[in-house]
Amino acid sequence: MNDKTMLNVIRCAIAGSVMALAIPAAAQEAEPRFGPIFEKFGPHYPIDGIESVPMDAEFAVAFDVAQQAAEGTRNRGFESAARFINMHASLGVDPENIRIAVVVHGSAVKDLLASQDEASRYMVEQLLDYGVRFIVCGQSAAAQGIAQDEMIPGVEMALSAMTAHALLQQRGYTVNPF
Repeated sequence: MNDKTMLNVIRCAIAGSVMALAIPAAAQEAEPRFGPIFEKFGPHYPIDGIESVPMDAEFAVAFDVAQQAAEGTRNRGFESAARFINMHASLGVDPENIRIAVVVHGSAVKDLLASQDEASRYMVEQLLDYGVRFIVCGQSAAAQGIAQDEMIPGVEMALSAMTAHALLQQRGYTVNPF
């Protein structure tokens, strides 16, 4: 092996060693944060390089939730609404500038029944108390034999999820695709 080849082999070995040392540090996951609004749900992660959102940002976001939570878990779509609020409030967005509506249809309607387990009901009640609107598709509820009085107090009923989304869009809400 000539000197130039030997030097390249050494450089590759050093670069490989440095990368091998860096991978475990990069692969470590950040710990989720809770709050500042909801301390028991709505986890979010800090993102390097993003320290703020424009202080005058205003959000009017509708979440579309059709899938029921797995047994013994909270509804991920509902928790996404809490995560949205927590992560933006943690970067300084005025909570008064965050309007959230959750349009619920399909089997997810069952996750708004007053008979829900304590953890799920607590999350929905806290979101409602904060001002998040939960709007149930009347068509889905009727098809499943669920009446308004079986819902957690504060949950609204619309003619349909389509109607709810159309009315929210007229009021400036965007639909969150997640």
